[in-house]
Amino acid sequence: MTWTPHATVAVIVEDDRGRFLLVEEVSGGLVVFNQPAGHIEEDEAILDAVKRETLEETGWQVEPVHFLGLYTYKAPANGVTYYRFCYSARAVKKITDQLDDGIIAAHWLTPDEIASLGGQLRSPLVLRCIEDYRNGRRFPLDVIVDAET
Repeated sequence: MTWTPHATVAVIVEDDRGRFLLVEEVSGGLVVFNQPAGHIEEDEAILDAVKRETLEETGWQVEPVHFLGLYTYKAPANGVTYYRFCYSARAVKKITDQLDDGIIAAHWLTPDEIASLGGQLRSPLVLRCIEDYRNGRRFPLDVIVDAET
């Protein structure tokens, strides 16, 4: 059997009021909260996945600003290991109100509101990534190199 981790992106978007963009979604039959996030598609540049996933899940066009880190998580529910490429991005403009299937709504929440969600967070990485961002963790976007097409 071949071990196959899943490559995903997650996006931290903070507004000028100190609130963060999160999605309320259905996962495994439960309502949970997460950053805009999702799988990187085959032949897709990672930064393109950042923009696509955020738009599909929140309706917001974003511009990536920094790479925050690569976070590893093994989900207890399904045993899958996820490699989460986490980025920060600037909200450019709201494009659409139509959201991906499974997404209930997009919300702008304060750090305290997010922390109070506790077990409703999709994984511990949701809060960890926000805390790392708030603590100043930043790397240039070119620290991750996509193959040239």
